[in-house]
Amino acid sequence: MTTRPGEENGVRSGPYRVGDVMTRAVVAVGRRARFKDIVERMEQWQVGALPVLEGDGRVIGLVSEADLLPKEEFRDNDPGRVTQMQRLSDLAKAGAVSAEELMSTPAVTVHADATLPEAARIMALRHVKRLPVVNADGVLEGVVSRGDLLKVFLRPDEDLAEEIRRRVLDALFPAPDEPVRVTVTEGVATLTGKVEDDSLIPLAVRLAQGVEGVVSVDCLLIGTGEE
Repeated sequence: MTTRPGEENGVRSGPYRVGDVMTRAVVAVGRRARFKDIVERMEQWQVGALPVLEGDGRVIGLVSEADLLPKEEFRDNDPGRVTQMQRLSDLAKAGAVSAEELMSTPAVTVHADATLPEAARIMALRHVKRLPVVNADGVLEGVVSRGDLLKVFLRPDEDLAEEIRRRVLDALFPAPDEPVRVTVTEGVATLTGKVEDDSLIPLAVRLAQGVEGVVSVDCLLIGTGEE
């Protein structure tokens, strides 16, 4: 059996990392790439942004569709003085012809060992749709997109149930008087059974919700004192 990243003997052993879901085959451009070449590569590879690399593969910036659009926006538009002052950067990009002139720099990047929530927070805070994944030297290893972060929701229900059973129920309720069970249907986990220490029930719910790929948790656990 092939062991995937984050697994031991075929069983998930820790949280998913960016390296587990990122796209490793990445198209990129050099700083001297011309405007039309950038557009052609985006169209060919169906991507909305390209990392800009130095010769050794180090990421120095990112050029996106948003960086290219000013050239079309201002093609037949003579901006007024206020617009010129408010959008100096866009106006400069409207006249740009190379990746070096177009790119946003420094690029917002992430490391392969970052967790998916960490990557999601960076995207939200920096208002970007994808992040180049770099090593400690800033060399490109892949790209992670919003869609990549959603891949965990494609995990099979049985995998989710097994992880919740192993990492949550077995850990919190190692010797219950009656079986504590979990079932997962379309990503929704349902916890059932009786537990001696009902103060652990909220923790069980939080931990189960923290399993990547779980959509929500329905808790039907009750304490033995509630009978």
